[in-house]
Amino acid sequence: MRYLPLTSADRSEMLSVIGASSIDDLFADVPEAARLSGPVSGLPSHASELAVERHMTALARQNVVAGEVPFFLGCGAYRHHVPASVDHLIQRGEFLTAYTPYQPEIAQGTLQMLFEFQTQVARLLGTDVANASMYDGSTACWEAIGMARRITKRGKAILSSGLHPHYVSVARTMAKYTGDALETALPDLSAETDLDRLIAAIDDDTSCVVVQYPDILGRTADLTPLAEAAQAKKALLIAVVTEPVALGAIRSPGEMGADIVVGEGQSIGVGLQFGGPYVGLMGCKEKYIRQMPGRFCGETVDANGKRGFVLTLSTREQHIRREKATSNICTNSGLCALAFSIHMTLLGEKGLRGLAGINHAAAVAAADRLAAVPGVRLINESFFNEFTLDLGQEARPIVRALADRGILAGVSLGRLYPGADALANGLVVAVTETATEEDVERLASALEEILA
Repeated sequence: MRYLPLTSADRSEMLSVIGASSIDDLFADVPEAARLSGPVSGLPSHASELAVERHMTALARQNVVAGEVPFFLGCGAYRHHVPASVDHLIQRGEFLTAYTPYQPEIAQGTLQMLFEFQTQVARLLGTDVANASMYDGSTACWEAIGMARRITKRGKAILSSGLHPHYVSVARTMAKYTGDALETALPDLSAETDLDRLIAAIDDDTSCVVVQYPDILGRTADLTPLAEAAQAKKALLIAVVTEPVALGAIRSPGEMGADIVVGEGQSIGVGLQFGGPYVGLMGCKEKYIRQMPGRFCGETVDANGKRGFVLTLSTREQHIRREKATSNICTNSGLCALAFSIHMTLLGEKGLRGLAGINHAAAVAAADRLAAVPGVRLINESFFNEFTLDLGQEARPIVRALADRGILAGVSLGRLYPGADALANGLVVAVTETATEEDVERLASALEEILA
């Protein structure tokens, strides 16, 4: 297709039709502080290919490679070892260039992969069914809230204080256009979760309760009483899992009665990649399947009795009439879903449980060592591979001082909750199988020096 540029008259006519006075009006929803007022600073207006390559390489060298330093960052994005075979297989041409199967009968390989992915996700989350992936964890969380609204015909969602603030932010952005009321609160720097608050807040207007498991501070809790309380009021329990490896060691949300379970699948098969692309997971009870967004692949037989795969449900607006769509999701991050499925297949159930055990053991050892640092308090009574420390003073400058020493110590709660003084001393530390005993000792020793 040739590129046909628009003339000034063309642009004026298009703006007139949609009722905009200028192109700038199209960006009205983007905060002014986030918009560029001119060219990107530090880049020349033009340069040769060789010069551009050198310049970009110099910029890239300013990054810190996760695998080259002690790395304890988490809070929804985790560094795990991804076998080389995962990257090798997803780069096969028939997978790498595949797109949405609008003609599913000729995309049997893609459909089979998605069918296997759905099976793995449903078993992992403890749900009856799972869809063929979502964009990422945060948007999957919002899609679940919208799904609850359609099912219950109610418009109030109660969000746990332990839900990742970025997920809350995405939900708030979307709720502006649907009219959903979102009730939330800041977490306390303590071992107690807010399940009692959530149970007390459920009323006849509640569509759903959204809880993260493990939560943003790494705390775990039995969700069964919350599920029962929500369902007694004909509301739904939505559980959010940002670290799916945890489900190799702890009970799945579906087992505890969650109606919808969503999550971020990045931990399995997908690298950190500067924050994306990632892959969203979604499963639910079978009775709600027709309200799931995205797509659902199924297994059948053809006229000759041969096994085949079909696109059983296509509820997004790219497949059906817009007014009948449950979502306008425009990508299911299919290549990342494939990476997830390959890695999960390589692990198997025994391998996943083994990996989870290694993560938990490493985190327990690290928590014990760091809690022994004078002035540091471990707030968690239970956790998987992520826990929160109270450093006794503001965490952000300490994190910066550790970074200057080549140690990425974790995520300060002051960064996640700017202006929340009660959380400023908190540091969330994630310890996966990639963190060595030497890494933990370097962190602990450096922390002792800084806090002395």
